[in-house]
Amino acid sequence: MTMFSNLIRFTQEKTEYLYENSLFLQNIDKLIFASVIAVFVSSTVMSSDVIGFIALITVFLTIVKILTKPDERLDCKNFELWLLAYFMIVIISLAGSTLFHLSLKGFFKTFTYLAFYFSMVQFFKNNKDKVPYVLAAIGICAGFEAAAGFLQNFAHVDEISTWQDVSKLNPEEVMTRVYGTLKPYNPNLLGGYFVACIPSLYGLAAYFFIDKKYKLSAAGLILALLSTITLFLTGCRGSYIGMMVIFMGMFAVSAKYLWNNYKQIYLTAVGSVIALGTAAVLFVSSLRARVLSIFAMRQDSSNSFRFNVYNSSVEMFKDNWLLGIGVGNQNFREIYGLYMKTGFDALSAYNIFLEIAVESGIFALIAFMGFLITLIKNSINFILKSTDTKAVIMASAAIISVIAVCIHGLVDTVFFRPQIQFVFWTMVAAARTIIFTTDNRL
Repeated sequence: MTMFSNLIRFTQEKTEYLYENSLFLQNIDKLIFASVIAVFVSSTVMSSDVIGFIALITVFLTIVKILTKPDERLDCKNFELWLLAYFMIVIISLAGSTLFHLSLKGFFKTFTYLAFYFSMVQFFKNNKDKVPYVLAAIGICAGFEAAAGFLQNFAHVDEISTWQDVSKLNPEEVMTRVYGTLKPYNPNLLGGYFVACIPSLYGLAAYFFIDKKYKLSAAGLILALLSTITLFLTGCRGSYIGMMVIFMGMFAVSAKYLWNNYKQIYLTAVGSVIALGTAAVLFVSSLRARVLSIFAMRQDSSNSFRFNVYNSSVEMFKDNWLLGIGVGNQNFREIYGLYMKTGFDALSAYNIFLEIAVESGIFALIAFMGFLITLIKNSINFILKSTDTKAVIMASAAIISVIAVCIHGLVDTVFFRPQIQFVFWTMVAAARTIIFTTDNRL
C-alpha cells in the first residue's frame, strides 16, 4: 500500500498544474457521478456488455482522478482485506484453470465489479452527501421496473421459457410471472433486482420523513410499496425469501427508535404487515400455489432441478476444492457437463457460495465469507451505537440490501447478473462510507 501511495503522490505532483488548469479534471467528480447514474439507468434496458462498458468508464474516470487530484489517497478497511484476498485467489484460480480462455472472460467480469466498488468507495469518500442521491437513482430505476412489471401482469404476458411447473396446478393457480425490461428477460432476475433495490426505497422514505420532506417521503413509500407488490408478481420464490429478510431487517432497525416510546404503534405496524402478507397468501390462489411450492421439495420440477444441480456442483467442488475450476458461467457450464445428470444442464450452481467454492476453491469461499461477516458485524455495531438517525437509516438500507441479496442467492443464480452486482457493490460502498466516516456515536 505504501508503494502505491508513493506512486500516486508522485503522479499528483507531476500533474498538479494540469489539474489546476483543466476544466475536465476540476469537474471530474460530477462526471463520475453522471457515469454512476448512467450505470443504473442503462441496467434497466441495456445488455450486459453495454452496462459493463459504462461501468468501466466510471472506473477509468476514478483512476484519472486518483492520479491527478491533489491529496487523493487510498485506504483499506479490515473487511476489504478479505476482499483483496478473495481477488488474489481468483487470479490464482484463473492461472490454474484448464479452460483459461473461458475463465478469462469470467475474470474480466469479476474485475469490473470489484473495480466499480473501488470507484464507488473513492467517490463517496469525498462526496458522502451524494449517498442518498445514488440510492434515489437506484430506487427510481426500481420504481420504473415496478411500473413495467405491474402493467405486464394486467396484460397477461406470455412466458418466454418454462418458468414454473404447472403440471399439478389448476388454471386459476397459474401465475402470470412478470419480468420487466431487464435483459435477458427473466422473472427471477427482476425479483432479485427488487431484493437489491427495495431497501433503498424504504430507507429514502424514512430518510425524507426524518428530514421533514413529507412529499418526497410519500413518493419513496409509494414506489417501495409498488415495487414490493411487483416483486410478488414475479413469482420468484427466492425473492419472496429475500423480501422477508428485508421486512425483518426494517423491523429490527425501527425497534431501536420505536420500541421504548411507541411500542403499541410498532407492534401494530408489524402485526399489520404480517396479517396482510398472510391474507395475500391465503386468498390469492396463484400466490398461494407459488409459496407452497417452496416446500414441495422433489415434487416441484424447479426444486428437483436445483437439487440435481447442487448434488453435481458438490461433486465438482470435491474434485477441485483447492483452486476451483476458474471463474465464469461459461467455464462452469463446460465442466458441469462432465458431472450433470442427463437432461439437467445448468449455467451455475444456483447458490452463490457454492458457486464461489466451485469456481475458485475453498480459500476463496473463506475470504468472501470473511468479507461479508466482517462488513455485517461492523454495520450492526454502527446501527446499534450511532446517534445519527439519518446515517443509521442509510447504513441500514445498504446492509439490509446486502444481506437480502445474499439470502436470495442461496437458491438462485441471478446474483452474478450485472443489474444486481452493481447495486450490490454500491450498497457495500455506501455502508462502508457511512459506518467509517460518521463520528456521532454513543
